Amino acid sequence: MNQRIKKILSIIAVALLLLLTVNAVATIATEESNGLPEGFVYIDELIPDALLEVKYYSDDNFLGTRVDGYLAPKVILSVEAAKALAEVADEVRGKGLLLKLFDGYRPQDAVNHFIRWAEDVKDEKMKAKYYPEINKKDVFILGYIAKRSGHSRGSTIDLTLVDAETGEELDMGIYFDFFGDISHHDTDLITEEQASNRNILRDVMRKYGFIEYSEEWWHYTLDNEPYPNTYFNFPVQ
Repeated sequence: MNQRIKKILSIIAVALLLLLTVNAVATIATEESNGLPEGFVYIDELIPDALLEVKYYSDDNFLGTRVDGYLAPKVILSVEAAKALAEVADEVRGKGLLLKLFDGYRPQDAVNHFIRWAEDVKDEKMKAKYYPEINKKDVFILGYIAKRSGHSRGSTIDLTLVDAETGEELDMGIYFDFFGDISHHDTDLITEEQASNRNILRDVMRKYGFIEYSEEWWHYTLDNEPYPNTYFNFPVQ
């Protein structure tokens, strides 16, 4: 091999090394810019006026304790879901409403915590508030607890609507995470006003690409989610 070819190959090798380094730095910068893996965002970066009430960071939830994987009261979504939700926020803002968010991305560690709780049938500390008419041993069968959650794919959100002037939640008939028929979209246990409020939320969510979960009026998933087969496990922090 003559010197000219060696020189050309050397230049190519250096160029490839530089390209790989630039790509690696770009990836690290993307991840470190908001402390999240690439493709995810804190929702308040896109919707600054969203109200956050992260139930699983507190002990006011159906477990009665802070949930594994929730290290901060933050809501995280995939970039695609967050952008779609920002459009929802823009529209409801024009109607004098704001979004209140209870949960978004959920680590698999949190789901595993749910599973352990569900299997411990003696722990009924929060039964009176969150599942008074449900036998705890049936929570898997009834669809309230699953071993894999759509939330862990990063494009599912639990939310409600709030009056922008008063800060009061619209009356949806029952509160977030109540296990029972009254939480279902097709329930006949709520008033016309409560049903209308649920429909306001459902209609605007559908308009921007979200689909509802029939058992929970607060639960929506981006139809064209970017990670339909991936269940993530980085912490909410």
